[in-house]
Amino acid sequence: MFAFSSERPTLPTDLVATLRPVALAKSRMLPLDEPWNAMVPGGGLRRGSTVVVMAPPGSGGLSLALSLLSGASDKGHWAGVVGVDDPGVVAIAELGIDLRQVLFVPRPGAAWAECAADLLDGVDLLVVRPPTRAGRVAARRLMDRVRERGTVLIGLVEPGAPWPLPADLSFTITQAQWATSSRLDARYLTVHVGGRGEAARGAEHLVVLPNRKGRAGPG
Repeated sequence: MFAFSSERPTLPTDLVATLRPVALAKSRMLPLDEPWNAMVPGGGLRRGSTVVVMAPPGSGGLSLALSLLSGASDKGHWAGVVGVDDPGVVAIAELGIDLRQVLFVPRPGAAWAECAADLLDGVDLLVVRPPTRAGRVAARRLMDRVRERGTVLIGLVEPGAPWPLPADLSFTITQAQWATSSRLDARYLTVHVGGRGEAARGAEHLVVLPNRKGRAGPG
């Protein structure tokens, strides 16, 4: 099992054994739900890739990152979420994510990279929110491990503390606005999608997240 230090937390052996067959699935692409599947090359997330979601605080970055899990979760793939202190399980379920397929490590602190590395042995997608700006060495080791395991890493960061290395795919929230009546009904996001290869062309999209049903949809 990959490690950055000898004091890292470990997953129970029986749990790893249960999850590994899913994590080692042969498909090279993990499915995305609408509206994301229309925005990225191939309509899915390529195994071994790193995805970065960048958003100012309170602008919907966590919702966006978690919504990227829903298509794969619906097909039985396992996911991990590291560093999300209050995941909001009701909102996660409304996004279409099967909570029975998600492993949470809410408060890893300075050990976030070690926790993320260990979870890679048992999941297909991994959302990581570093508590501070991620260091280049830790990010590089984690990205190398992701390529080796065929997992998808989704790094959730803020503009003041960006991911330190280029990502294969990026979602940047440039504007967020709530539509209201007597309550908060829906949030409209302007999202710039970029990355490497075909994604390098970049494009802006209007997305509703959450809509009135709590899901993501085209704006």
